[in-house]
Amino acid sequence: MAKGIKNEIAIIGMGCTKFGELWDKSEDDLIVDAFLEAVTDAGIDREDIDAAWFGSCFDEVNVGKSGLALSKALKLPFLPVTRVENFCASGTEAFRGACYAVASGACDIALALGAEKLKDTGYGGLPDFGNLLGLGNRATFANMTAPGGFAMMATTYFDKYGLSAEEGKRALAHVSSKSHHNGTLSPKAHLRKEVSIEQIVKAPIIAWPLGLFDCCGVSDGAACAIVCRADMAKQFRKDPIYVKSLQIALTSGEELAHQSWDGAHVETTYRGGIKAYEEAGITNPREEISMMEVHDCFSITEFVTYEDLQISPRGKAIEDVESGFFDLDGKVPCQTDGGLKCFGHPIGASGLRMIYEVYKQLQGKADQRQIENPKLGLTHNLGGFPSMSVVSVGIFGNEL
Repeated sequence: MAKGIKNEIAIIGMGCTKFGELWDKSEDDLIVDAFLEAVTDAGIDREDIDAAWFGSCFDEVNVGKSGLALSKALKLPFLPVTRVENFCASGTEAFRGACYAVASGACDIALALGAEKLKDTGYGGLPDFGNLLGLGNRATFANMTAPGGFAMMATTYFDKYGLSAEEGKRALAHVSSKSHHNGTLSPKAHLRKEVSIEQIVKAPIIAWPLGLFDCCGVSDGAACAIVCRADMAKQFRKDPIYVKSLQIALTSGEELAHQSWDGAHVETTYRGGIKAYEEAGITNPREEISMMEVHDCFSITEFVTYEDLQISPRGKAIEDVESGFFDLDGKVPCQTDGGLKCFGHPIGASGLRMIYEVYKQLQGKADQRQIENPKLGLTHNLGGFPSMSVVSVGIFGNEL
């Protein structure tokens, strides 16, 4: 019977580049920078690594279609390298592959690295979004956009729970404003300016009710993790971080085929969260989770994720948002580094960037944004639309 991987794997080193418009950096530069920080952090040599996984999404426009991109950039000595892609969960998928390899006994130390260089494409958003999801081209799905899909989820949520337009927009503005504040404390973030609730509410509309500051941008970046067997972790460092759970859930889009889905939440997140909590042995996530890094591609995405992950009761996230529950000094801080709102979204790197922040927080090494005495951190990646998506959920702890 399957037993999961709780406490089988430890993270012993991580690295993360600065995210942004990195015109002076090549793809190889980003990969090397993240890798060097990770191996230095772990105190190991390249030759100690048994296998590697590489996450990247848009092979047409950046770092290559195979594991050779990683092997070449890092001059890996004839190691097995697997390139993976699972849309916005590509970085977490690389991490999952490395963890499962170690848990299986196939290797002792494994590397996961994700990178993407999207600013070079010239697009303001994600290139060729519809084709990547298998939805056809723009002529077929002319109105299928990410802002449009999530805007519809926002209006549906407002209607279902009786929020006025003003109440809903101000609640979403609090979500974004909170993240922008945290981003000012994060040296590796792309955007590092305070943005007030009033500025967010009055910003130009992208897809009503989502304005400019309700939407994350794209950027360049890379992040890296080195994992090993939990029983050998303290050979390398005194403060390893242990993997409590890794789960992934995908939907076929069946929500659109019937009326049981209300359109005001992401079922994939809810299902993935249930499995993640079960694997980690968590029965009361609102009380047990110390912090979260969730997929805030839009402010409404983060907002409904509070409820989908059972931190806030259904329809009550607005009360937690307004009380500061998810602020940096709140009960369950969310986006302590500023999230996608401040880092942008180089797809292959985002999931590992989230884990990097949880790793630093659980070690007490997050500097000005450090929260008090965290025990369990959660990461959440979402790719696609509310009704056709891939979601990964990871839970990490600083104790076995």
